[in-house]
Amino acid sequence: MTCARALAASLLAACLMAGSAASAQTYPNRPVTMIVAFPPGGADDATARMIQDPMQKALGQPIVIENIGGAGGMIAAAKAARAAPDGYTILQHQDALAAGMALYPDRTFDAEKDFVPIGLINTVSNTIAGRPTLPPNNFKELLAWMKQPGQRAKIGHPGVGSFGHLAEVLAFQQMGVKVIQVPYRGAGPALVDLLAGQVDLGPISAVVAEPLVKSGKLKAFAIIGKTRFAGLPNLPTMDELGYKKLDIDFWHMLLAPAGTPRPIVDKLNAALRVALADPKVKKLFADGGMDEYPADQETPEAAAALLKTEIKLWGDVVRENHISTQ
Repeated sequence: MTCARALAASLLAACLMAGSAASAQTYPNRPVTMIVAFPPGGADDATARMIQDPMQKALGQPIVIENIGGAGGMIAAAKAARAAPDGYTILQHQDALAAGMALYPDRTFDAEKDFVPIGLINTVSNTIAGRPTLPPNNFKELLAWMKQPGQRAKIGHPGVGSFGHLAEVLAFQQMGVKVIQVPYRGAGPALVDLLAGQVDLGPISAVVAEPLVKSGKLKAFAIIGKTRFAGLPNLPTMDELGYKKLDIDFWHMLLAPAGTPRPIVDKLNAALRVALADPKVKKLFADGGMDEYPADQETPEAAAALLKTEIKLWGDVVRENHISTQ
């Protein structure tokens, strides 16, 4: 009886493997849905549409973008996690996926267990920017100003749990200064009040900050990101200033539901690499203040390693600072 059961199990496993291999060989034979975890109009949607055309040409099938906003990207991620692991539903997400593991304890999925990363797409640099009437003119002066007795700078950010919010919390924690966090419903309203001087500082994407800094409408003190921003080349990164924990980026990556066969993941990764190598995509990234990853970091393994690291990083920030979305 035991032998019969073992034989049956072996036959079942062989059939499943054969079916999976056959499926991968014919994949894709219908359109692929790319769920984007935020509404149209932002960097997430823009990034998806930049890679959409070259990816679908590489795959030989249309890629249909489905924007699903809400709960810091958790609603979109939950839907993608429940999708069939056949390569026909993929997810584009960003740092919020990692932070959401601590911010949303009631979520219905686990980012590491319920997804298999396909590959990293790009990063977007952010600045620590200030109102034009702020006294300091460089980072050293900013730090001294913020450390004055009784000084509590007002920090306007795009919303609780956003990359801008958490990055600023980590930055000021590392700088050893106390601030007043002022949440807004998105980056736009936060920028309006920063320009008007209603708040002192805020996390502004480098590409948005560039013309405002050059025209004197904003001050910028540092880049939160791994590399300097070409549009503001004299602005140091936080890492260069000695804050090693701020050697971080706002990133986008593609993921598939857990259980998606590796040959299908590899086909999707290959299509993504084709898109990232496209001269038009490269120009769009550069014009949008987005940086590419080196070729050796375009693998599913590199994306998985980053996701794991970021879940730990942002989880610690959320817990240490008692951040809650409630």
